[in-house]
Amino acid sequence: MINKRCGRIGDAPIIGAGTYANNESCAVSATGHGEFFIRNVVAYDICALMQYRGLSLRDAANEVVMQKLVARGGSGGLIAMDRQGNIAMPCNTAGMYRGYIDVQGRTVVEIYNDKR
Repeated sequence: MINKRCGRIGDAPIIGAGTYANNESCAVSATGHGEFFIRNVVAYDICALMQYRGLSLRDAANEVVMQKLVARGGSGGLIAMDRQGNIAMPCNTAGMYRGYIDVQGRTVVEIYNDKR
């Protein structure tokens, strides 16, 4: 979030909202307008969708970030990795700095959201 107020503590450190990991599904680190991430337990919801509905990481992350958050007026994004090393980095904003290096050493850096 650009130009956020000094001293503001967001959703990222709150377990279930901005961060969550479960060995059975995935690990998630999220950021955005925290109130929406907290109310919707975004990081946990992605893991739960994978476990309970059998969604892939990409489908679960997109459902939460691109549909559920948007429907409730929330904006932000996340980086997530599942047990097999698959990575998802959806954001519902114009851009979000994010990246990773996979096990083959391939580097991926994304800034803009081309999927909006």
